[in-house]
Amino acid sequence: MMSDAALPDIPLGRRVVLRYRLPAGYPQPLTDVIGELVSMDPPTVRSANGQVVSVAADRIVALKALGPRPIRTKEIRALEAAAANGWPGIEHAWIDGWLVRAGRGYTGRANSAVPLGNSEGPAELGAQTLHRIGEWFTAHGLPLLLQLPDRLAPVSPGWNSWSETSVLGVDIETIVLPQGPSMVRIAPTPDPAWLEMHRFKGEAPAAQRVSRPVPVLEVLTAVQDGEVGFASLGLPQPIAIGRCALTTAPDGRRWVGLTCVAVAAEHRRHGLGSLVCAELIRWGHARGATHAYIQVEVDNAAAMAMYHDMGFVEHHAYRYAAPEGTR
Repeated sequence: MMSDAALPDIPLGRRVVLRYRLPAGYPQPLTDVIGELVSMDPPTVRSANGQVVSVAADRIVALKALGPRPIRTKEIRALEAAAANGWPGIEHAWIDGWLVRAGRGYTGRANSAVPLGNSEGPAELGAQTLHRIGEWFTAHGLPLLLQLPDRLAPVSPGWNSWSETSVLGVDIETIVLPQGPSMVRIAPTPDPAWLEMHRFKGEAPAAQRVSRPVPVLEVLTAVQDGEVGFASLGLPQPIAIGRCALTTAPDGRRWVGLTCVAVAAEHRRHGLGSLVCAELIRWGHARGATHAYIQVEVDNAAAMAMYHDMGFVEHHAYRYAAPEGTR
C-alpha cells in the first residue's frame, strides 16, 4: 500500500496504470485501470470510455506512468475537421472528400485542400480528383496546395513538402489555469493594434528582414459553426496577443484552438504567452470546450517548450505539399 508521500510525482494529463486493492467480498483482491491522470488528491484516472475512478492512497498498490495513448486515425480526422472549421478561409467547397479553401492567399491553412471526408484509410488523390481541385484553385487565383495530416493522405511521388507542423492537444480538465484577475481582454474582432502586432509577430516593423503580408481580416474572423475570440494584453499597445476558435469535431468533442500567439520582443520569457493562452483556454472552457489544440512548426523549439510546460502533448502532425516546380 502507498501513503500520500509515497505516491510518484506524475504530471496531470499523463497516461497511467493504477493498480489498487478492492474491498472485501470481491472475487479478486486487485484490479487495474488505465487512463488519463486527472487528479492526485485523491489519485483519479479517467479511462478511455470516460469512466472516472478515484482511489484513496492507502488502497493503491502501484501507480505508473505509461507512454502516450496511441492516436487513432479517426481522432486525427476529427481534430483536423474542428481545426478546419476554426480557420476555414473565406470560401470553401468539398471535392471528392477534400475540403478546399480560399482566403485571398493569406496563410496556407486558408488556401489549401485537406482530406477530411474519407472515413477509412488514406484519401485517394486520383488524376480526376487532382484535376478538379486544381481547377477550383485556379478559378480562385491560387496555386494548388495540399495540407496533408498524418495517415489521412501521403505526399505524392514527385511532390515537394514543407512546413512540418505538430498539432498538440490537451484535456482542459487536466491543466491548472491561473486564478485571480487577469489583464487579458478578449474581443470578438481584432483592433488595428492587434492586427499590426500579428503581422509583425511581435517584432518592430523596422527590424523585419522580410516583407510581411497584410493580414486579411475576413480570414482571421472567419469560423464555421463556432465562435472566435481575440486576446490582447497591455494598453494602449498590446504586448501579447492571441486568437482562439471554438468549434465542434464530428465526434462531438468541443475544441478551442489557439492561433496567432505573439509576444513583443522586449517582453518575452516572462510567461506572457502562457498567460494569454490560459485566458483563451478559459474563454473556450466557459463556452463548453473540453479540449484545446495548438499548431506549431516542429522547428519552433521555444514555442514547443512553452506548450509542453502548459500540459499540451503531441496529437499528430501535418505538412504542406505541392507538385514539384509549382511552389
